[in-house]
Amino acid sequence: MPNVFASTHPLVQHKIAKLRSIQTEPKKFRELVRELAALLAYEATADMLTHPVEVQTPLAITQGAELIEKIGLVPILRSGLGMVEGVWELMPTAEVWHIGLYRDERTLKPVEYYNKLPVEPTVSVCLILDPMLATGGSAVATVDILKRWGVKKIKFVGLIGAPEGIARMQAAHPDVPIHLAKIDERLNEHGYILPGLGDAGDRQFGTG
Repeated sequence: MPNVFASTHPLVQHKIAKLRSIQTEPKKFRELVRELAALLAYEATADMLTHPVEVQTPLAITQGAELIEKIGLVPILRSGLGMVEGVWELMPTAEVWHIGLYRDERTLKPVEYYNKLPVEPTVSVCLILDPMLATGGSAVATVDILKRWGVKKIKFVGLIGAPEGIARMQAAHPDVPIHLAKIDERLNEHGYILPGLGDAGDRQFGTG
């Protein structure tokens, strides 16, 4: 699928298997989400723009590189919150903007309940963070919001995606790259990913 990147890194595959297990308790689950977010963000930011800088080492002057794009992290509440710390460890100066969406369990459509983005965009690149790309409704709605805000460069970073959600994202926003740890088989009749890992929010926060 064009513009869809499923990681093949052995560390990612090892950790996603641990994350799936019904035996994994919330504390360990949160740790794995954080670690996977960092690994996937590393892959997703491989094309970030830099400019040359001069660096004084203890022995000599050399040439280095410095990021020139200002990054914003947009976790989709609530399950996306667990991914922020992992990405922040790599990019501590990244801004974090929250967008609250929940899925209506009857219609499976996203409902926006929180959005405090300023009038003008303060970043040039946004990484949308959400562990699950299921129906794709929340991801599409978030991209819609960010494009209206004026952000030109947007990427989706998630852990597991269903073919249905990926197809919906590509149909609505073919310009937005999708970075995942794994592409699963399908959605069930309730809109959950199979084989999946259950409800990512409940498993992180111990509310299941």
